[in-house]
Amino acid sequence: MPRAVYVLALGIFAMVTSEFVVAGLMPQMADGLNATIPQIGYLITAFAVAMAAGGPFLTVAVMKLPPRTALMALFAIFLAGNVLAATASGYATMMAARIVTGIASQAFFGVGISLCAQITRPEVRGRAIAVAMNGLMLGTLLGLPISTLVGEHFGWRAAFWTITLITVIAAVATLFGVPRIERAQGGATFREEVGVFRRPRLWLVLSTSTLIIGATFSAFSYFNPILTDLAGFSAGTVPVLLIAYGAATVVGNNVVGRFADKHTLPVLAVGLVLNTVFLAGFALLADLPVPAIICMMGIGLVGVTMNPAMATRVQRTGNAGPLVNTVHSSFITLGIILGSSIGAVVIDVWGLRAPLWLGAIMAVAGLATVLPDLARRPAPEPAPAAGAPAKQAEQV
Repeated sequence: MPRAVYVLALGIFAMVTSEFVVAGLMPQMADGLNATIPQIGYLITAFAVAMAAGGPFLTVAVMKLPPRTALMALFAIFLAGNVLAATASGYATMMAARIVTGIASQAFFGVGISLCAQITRPEVRGRAIAVAMNGLMLGTLLGLPISTLVGEHFGWRAAFWTITLITVIAAVATLFGVPRIERAQGGATFREEVGVFRRPRLWLVLSTSTLIIGATFSAFSYFNPILTDLAGFSAGTVPVLLIAYGAATVVGNNVVGRFADKHTLPVLAVGLVLNTVFLAGFALLADLPVPAIICMMGIGLVGVTMNPAMATRVQRTGNAGPLVNTVHSSFITLGIILGSSIGAVVIDVWGLRAPLWLGAIMAVAGLATVLPDLARRPAPEPAPAAGAPAKQAEQV
């Protein structure tokens, strides 16, 4: 596997740690910003909205740059947003910081995943994406609990300064670890990249990713209050539980990466079935500590870990260019928007079990978008290069 893939994982780690840090510090940030828990939840939503709405436009702005140069520009924007978050004097400033970092993070994902496709052979792209996505999983395994511990002991601002330091390290590693190459695999033009979105099938495939991630984040966004208020764990125990959850995501991601290239649709279908079971089980058994932990770990194994299979399916339906990958990331973050924001609403109405039931419903809906393709799936094919034509309709 090229060294650059591992370097990209470090950059994604920095981005994801910044995205998730709010989930681990909800009570502290609510006190520090004079806000409520649901309002702090909307900071997660704001990050996701910025990713979904602004990320593709920023990707278009950097598409003409060589990949490494584009990544360095995105690091600079992301770093500025994190500094703004660390120095935020009020809720409005923090909201602005989340928007800036969200836009930069989304574009980084798109450019980074496209670069993975550019520097690896088509038959191992799923595994390469899994390696890069280990940055996301390690964000939950290490980044989130570390930032939570830092925030609890030194204040939530210190957590954002820690993320700023990690970002600087990742940027330096990218400068020296990613080779200088041309801007896009196959030299696709903007018109060619946009053209793939005329395919109705691509939009259906993208919606599957939205539902998978929405199902997971409807639960994940509120793990902290669910574990303390329903399962009865102390606030000091929550970081340890989040480490266990993160370990489960690392294991699940690497397993999915092994099978994503040859068994894309079965992996997605099995993952959605299991996630439905774990989410519903968590909702039913949240007041029992041991079953609650088992269900939380299960969600870690089969939730966000579907990313390599999701990306492989999207690339085979569209192409492996940066715009397609960024738009796919936008649909993923649309799932975060739906899961976290609707989760906040249903908590206010039905209590802390409600977002878990919401997640189970979204997982069932996601399965409904996969089963028809699974019943008539063709033999797997490598993803086309950016701008290269993909088979219409039937290709998954």
